[in-house]
Amino acid sequence: MLYRSLIKPLLFQKDAESAHEWGIEMSEWVSTSSLARFMTEAIYNSPNSGLEQKLWDIQFPNPIGLAAGFDKNGVSPVAMQSLGFGFVEIGSITAKPSKGNPKPRAFRLPEDDSLINRMGLNNEGAEAVVKRLKKYNLSIPLGINIAKTNDANIHGDAAIEDYKFSYDLACEVADYITVNISCPNTGEGKTFEDPAALDALLKGLDPDRNSVPTLVKFSVDTSKNNLEVLVELCEKFGIDGYVATNTSSGRANLSTSKEILESIGNGGLSGKAIRDQSTRVISWLSEFTNGNKPIIGVGGIDDYLSAKEKLGAGASLIQIYSGMVYKGPGLVKEIKEGLRRDSVN
Repeated sequence: MLYRSLIKPLLFQKDAESAHEWGIEMSEWVSTSSLARFMTEAIYNSPNSGLEQKLWDIQFPNPIGLAAGFDKNGVSPVAMQSLGFGFVEIGSITAKPSKGNPKPRAFRLPEDDSLINRMGLNNEGAEAVVKRLKKYNLSIPLGINIAKTNDANIHGDAAIEDYKFSYDLACEVADYITVNISCPNTGEGKTFEDPAALDALLKGLDPDRNSVPTLVKFSVDTSKNNLEVLVELCEKFGIDGYVATNTSSGRANLSTSKEILESIGNGGLSGKAIRDQSTRVISWLSEFTNGNKPIIGVGGIDDYLSAKEKLGAGASLIQIYSGMVYKGPGLVKEIKEGLRRDSVN
């Protein structure tokens, strides 16, 4: 309630990226202050009883994770643990550091409880981020999301080597790795959701050669037919699970005016506006894999019912980010309490 009545109105006076940077700074402060962690846990954390599960031989205290995109440089995992998350995914990280796209590049759509961003994979680079992550001693699983460096000059075999550099480094510290093949915000505007490109990428990464579970993240805009082809490819290479979904390039059925959308321009749409679409992709993935591969559901989760919807569609775990922008950090506790009530009944 404090967030929605006091903090949110103040944050929404800032532009979206400045508010995000404030959130990162607060996370760093909580991570480094024992008093701040104690207070955070006292206010926001709640028991995990009945919510624990083991996937890929990894123990998840609860199924609610922080989605990639919030923390691209690995400064917040300790704070997120204090908030009650069951796991956290850092990234996307890339082989080379990147400042991302020019500002402004992050926008709120309050009428739709959604966001648009074209951040452009800004991060400090895989070496710096992995070095930082090695210093933590977390009690929740850590995922690392990797993508190709945002540089149109890196393509073909060089693009695969770029991915492989981040992948090999991430294997040193991650409990699982998500291969982001669907970011729409790179300079060249291309993704690895082309079957031939994905085949070459997975052949280069060779996920079977290491013991770290490897997942693939798909776009919410992927058609059912194309998704089935991509999943068949992933299964051939022994991919351990899937993340559904990334953001959307579409703008259909939004309440935000056409004029505002045109002034914002390109970028990935996330939040409540893609909820139904992402749930549909989860159900397709569950169908294609006969429910035998773990799926992390993400896209438009902003309350207990939307979380339950994702789990009901076939997700084993869920992730939130945009929902916290509108509902605040108490969203984690709210969802956990709802899921716990379900487990008792």
